[in-house]
Amino acid sequence: MTEEFNPENLQSQYIPTPSSDKNKNEITIKKSTYNKLLTALVLTIAVAAFFSGYGLATMDNSSLTDEAIAKLLLDAEQRALTTQQPVPVETPIIMVSLDDDPVKGNADAPVTIIEFSDFQCPFCLRFFTQTLPLIEKDYIDSGKVKLVYRDMPLDSIHQNARGASIAAECADEQGKFWQYHDILFVKQTQWQGLASVDFDNTLKDYARQLGLQVSSFESCMKSPDILKEVNHDLIQARTYGLTGTPSFFIGNEKDGFVKISGAQPYSAFQTVIEDQLN
Repeated sequence: MTEEFNPENLQSQYIPTPSSDKNKNEITIKKSTYNKLLTALVLTIAVAAFFSGYGLATMDNSSLTDEAIAKLLLDAEQRALTTQQPVPVETPIIMVSLDDDPVKGNADAPVTIIEFSDFQCPFCLRFFTQTLPLIEKDYIDSGKVKLVYRDMPLDSIHQNARGASIAAECADEQGKFWQYHDILFVKQTQWQGLASVDFDNTLKDYARQLGLQVSSFESCMKSPDILKEVNHDLIQARTYGLTGTPSFFIGNEKDGFVKISGAQPYSAFQTVIEDQLN
């Protein structure tokens, strides 16, 4: 599952058109009943989209035009077909930059996992709590895999994601990125809805808890260079065609990478890693 931008990728091929022949079995539905059916349909699609990690834009009944419903139907159908694939891995090999982002594990590990993530994303939290510990135990701790974390804050749906990314980058300036990374995910529910002043104070409190030099941390949070670094990751994520978090590339810089989208179970990662190691 991934949490996504509001991509403008809905197509309009599936637009109802009137039949040229009058069908004797034509069914007439009252407008009020039709509207109820449309509302129920959109709610069903929205629920399905939520559980697949896809963020739909807020809408009301006034926006439920025939064309809008048709587009939603097509998009839902396409997503349903996608979720039927047995392995959520995109096989084409592509080249991906590690940039100079934080690395966990042996720098010379034969396999690299590049994670594009958002600290406020619930599906990224799921990967952190359910899948990453197993990858660490079986592959990172043994020196077979290294993990590179790259920022992809979804500003349109996560008000505090960018600030969290900047704070983690500032912790990295003092050599404690992964400790700050962990505390942001562990306490995600604590900070995700805070207003700006409370949010800033909470970020500084986390820095204090980790023994960081707080005045340097505060100065770093205002640095245009750190903001540029976060933006650079986000721009590169888009050039790789990413629309949601978490997204992963597994491979190496010589031979290229394959992509995994979403907070997939450990077995999906294990399959790709083993293929890369053999």
